[in-house]
Amino acid sequence: MTFGPSGLARLMLVAALAGATLSQSLAAQDIEPVGDPLKQALAEGPLLPDEVLRSSALTFPRILESFEREAAARADQLAADGAFDLMLEAEAYDRITGYYSGGYASVKARQPIAPYGAEVYGSYRLSDGDFPIYENYYNTNEFGELKVGALLSLLRNRNIDPRRFEVEDTRLAADQAGLDVLLVRLNVQFEALQAYWRWVATGNEIRVYEELLEIAEARAIGLGRQVRAGASPRIALTENEQNVIRRRTLLAEARRNFTTAANSLSFYLRNSDGQLFVPTRNQLPDAATLGALPNVEALLAMERNRILAARPELRTLAIAIERAHNRVELRRNDLRPRLDLNAELSRDFGPIGDGGVSFDSTDTVVGLKFTVPLQNREARGALRRAEAELRAVELEERRIADEIAVEIDNILANLDAALELASLAGEEVTQANAMVAAERRRFSLGAGDFFLVNLREETAADAQIRQIRADLNGRLAAANYNAATMNLEELGLE
Repeated sequence: MTFGPSGLARLMLVAALAGATLSQSLAAQDIEPVGDPLKQALAEGPLLPDEVLRSSALTFPRILESFEREAAARADQLAADGAFDLMLEAEAYDRITGYYSGGYASVKARQPIAPYGAEVYGSYRLSDGDFPIYENYYNTNEFGELKVGALLSLLRNRNIDPRRFEVEDTRLAADQAGLDVLLVRLNVQFEALQAYWRWVATGNEIRVYEELLEIAEARAIGLGRQVRAGASPRIALTENEQNVIRRRTLLAEARRNFTTAANSLSFYLRNSDGQLFVPTRNQLPDAATLGALPNVEALLAMERNRILAARPELRTLAIAIERAHNRVELRRNDLRPRLDLNAELSRDFGPIGDGGVSFDSTDTVVGLKFTVPLQNREARGALRRAEAELRAVELEERRIADEIAVEIDNILANLDAALELASLAGEEVTQANAMVAAERRRFSLGAGDFFLVNLREETAADAQIRQIRADLNGRLAAANYNAATMNLEELGLE
C-alpha cells in the first residue's frame, strides 16, 4: 500500500465531497423528485412500479440515513487529512523589569509531509536587548534570523505511521460507506417491488372473488323465482345461499389482505415531505399495462463472474481486507527501531547584535536520534491480533462469496420454476373456464347438476387465484434476481 501526500488540493476536494455527498448521490440516480409529480402521475393513470421505485429511491428514510452515514465517513476522512495541515506558530517574549532587557519574537511554520514521515519547517526570529548568558541562544543579529529544517524517519515511521494510516483508513472507510449506500438502496428497492407486486396480486384476487360472488347472488335471484314457481326444490336455494356466504367470506378475507398490502406499500410510497401515501383499488393497473413476465433467457445472459465482482458485499470485504493489511503493517512498524534524522540551516542577517560575532554566520546542523525497543510485548501482541483479524476477514470473504454463488443458483432455479408454474397456471385457467362454460350449458338444458356448476365455478376461481399467485411468485423471483445481479435499471437506480 502506498500512502500519498495530503496537499491543499486534496483537502479542498474532500471538503467538497463531504459537503455535497447527499446531493451528488441523488443526482446520480437521474430521476426526478417526487411529491406533486407523484400525485399527478396517480391522478393520470394507474400506479406502476416505476413510480414506486422512484418514490422509494428518493424518499425512503433508510436510504437517506445511509447517505448521511456516508457523509459522516467523508467528514472523518477530512478530519484525518488534518494531520497534514500547515501549522503556524508565533511567540513573543520580553522582560518588563529587571537587570536584563532582552526580548524576542518569532514565527514558525511546520508542514508535515507523507514520505519518510517527514516534517519541514521554517522560522524567523528577531531579538533585542541584553540576555543573561544562559539565554544567549535567544540573540540574533539586528535583522533577525531565518531557519529552515527537516525531520525524517529512516526506520520506524518511514513507510507508514499513525497519521498516514488514519488518512488511508478513513478513505477506505468512506468507500465502504458508499458501498453500504448501494447495498441499502438495492435492498430497499427489492422490498418496494415485493410490496408493490403483493398489492397488485391481492387486488386481482378481490376481482376474482367479487365476480364469483356476483354469479352466486345473481343465481340466487333466479333460483328464488324457480322455487316459488315449484320448478326447483328449496334445498337448491339453501345450497346457493351457503355458497354466497362462503364466497362473501373469501371476498372479505381478500379485501383484508388488500388493505394490509396497500398499507405495506405506502411504507415505500411517499411524497416529498415523507408522508405515507396509501394507494387505492382505483390505482390498480391491468394486466395489459403491466405486461408479461420477464424472459428467462434475457436474465440469464449476465455473466456470473461479473455479478460476483460487482456485489457490494464482496467489494466491502475486499476493502476490509485492505484495511486489515494496513493495520498489520502499522503494527509491524511499531516493532522497528527508530532512527530519526534532523537537518537544519540557519542564518542571521544585518549588523551584529548583542550576541556578538558568533551569531554572524551560516549554521548547518545535522542530528541523528536512535531508539530501540528491547521487549515491546505490547507491540507484538497488537501485531498478532491484527494478523488474526486479517485472516478472519479473508475467511469471511470466502464464505460470503460461496453464499452469494449458492444464492444466485437458488434464485435462478426459483425463477425458472416460477415462470414455468405461471405458464401452467394460465393453461389451467383456460381449461377451467372451458369446463365452467360447458357445465353451465348442460345445466341450462336440464342435463346438468347444480352442485357440479358450483364446483366448476369455484374450481375455475381457484385456478385464477393460483395463476395470480404464480404470476406474483414469478415477478418476485425476477425482482430478487435483479437485486442479486445488481440490475440497477430494473430497480429504478440507473
